[in-house]
Amino acid sequence: PDLDRVQEVPHEGPMCDLVWSDPDDRCGWGISPRGAGYTFGQDITEQFTHINGLHFIARAHQLVMEGYQWQHNKSVVTVFSAPNYCYRCGNQGAIMEVDDSVDSCSRETIHDHVQFSQFDPAPRDDNWHKSPRTPDYFL
Repeated sequence: PDLDRVQEVPHEGPMCDLVWSDPDDRCGWGISPRGAGYTFGQDITEQFTHINGLHFIARAHQLVMEGYQWQHNKSVVTVFSAPNYCYRCGNQGAIMEVDDSVDSCSRETIHDHVQFSQFDPAPRDDNWHKSPRTPDYFL
């Protein structure tokens, strides 16, 4: 079935689980401490990547202090691009860049085609002004 991705994140269902589920050191599925989604172990990651023919999973929506973090034997990467989240977490942000030759590489060499750029937050400007209009790309 198709998944409508242009929506507010619901409190349950597939879209909720995609956004809120996190990799974990424990095997199998677990209850998420966030209150939505699940935790999943390396065994689940291995099943999912095998069934779907993936080399690894790139995900976001979870704070990691260095801006990115590999887990599950480099088969899951979390990329978090909001530095100093909520002006208090002290984390770096990162972006992931994948080069054009990634389509022709093997599982063993995929990580040679992925690079991360890490960055710190811009200095806080106490004189910024909030726009009275919500941009069109927000629901």
